[in-house]
Amino acid sequence: MGAFRVPIFNLHLPSSTPPPTRKIKEISTRRFFLFSFPLCASCTITATPLFILTDYITPVKANSWFALAEGYDPVSQAEKDASATTSRRISEAIELLEKGRELQAQGDFNDALLYFTQVVENYKDFAFSDYARVGRALALYEIGDKDEAIAEMEDVSISLKGYPEVHAALAAALYVDKHAPLLAENQFTIATLLDPHYTDLSYVKETKHWPPSLVSSLQRFITLS
Repeated sequence: MGAFRVPIFNLHLPSSTPPPTRKIKEISTRRFFLFSFPLCASCTITATPLFILTDYITPVKANSWFALAEGYDPVSQAEKDASATTSRRISEAIELLEKGRELQAQGDFNDALLYFTQVVENYKDFAFSDYARVGRALALYEIGDKDEAIAEMEDVSISLKGYPEVHAALAAALYVDKHAPLLAENQFTIATLLDPHYTDLSYVKETKHWPPSLVSSLQRFITLS
């Protein structure tokens, strides 16, 4: 018998077929439909441009902000009054201090003492009142109240430590009136290190306007007489 052969029908091998275009066309059509659909009324309200809102809000609120800014004052009235009072008192104290120095330069130590004392007693809350205490001590020394003058000098030499005039004056007074040459030497060393002019008698007499009695005491200290 001959070999059995399976009948072979006309078979077509699968070939690469192009992708369907229907779906793509459908998608494109839907996208076109979606984006061409008009926005709803509520969407147009929420999407109002920012500049339109700004134009509406700014005139209303800006005026209020400017009004608040103009009316705001970081300094209270009480603080302003206190500042004005302090400024006035400073001016008064400086005027009295300058008047005392003017009288001291003229050799009127009695009246100079009155002005210096006013500054010390009425304006002692100001730091510069210590300079009035120096003038007061010099005037007290000249009118004969030397113990009080030296006590004033000793006190001011601490509060105004480093102010050469008070150290030089205290040195002269300690040497002559307290017979304390070592203490006097220490004070004079401080004074002359800060300002060598205090070794010159003409300087304390003509420039610093020391009273004659204190100039004499300084001369005795310098000459060790």
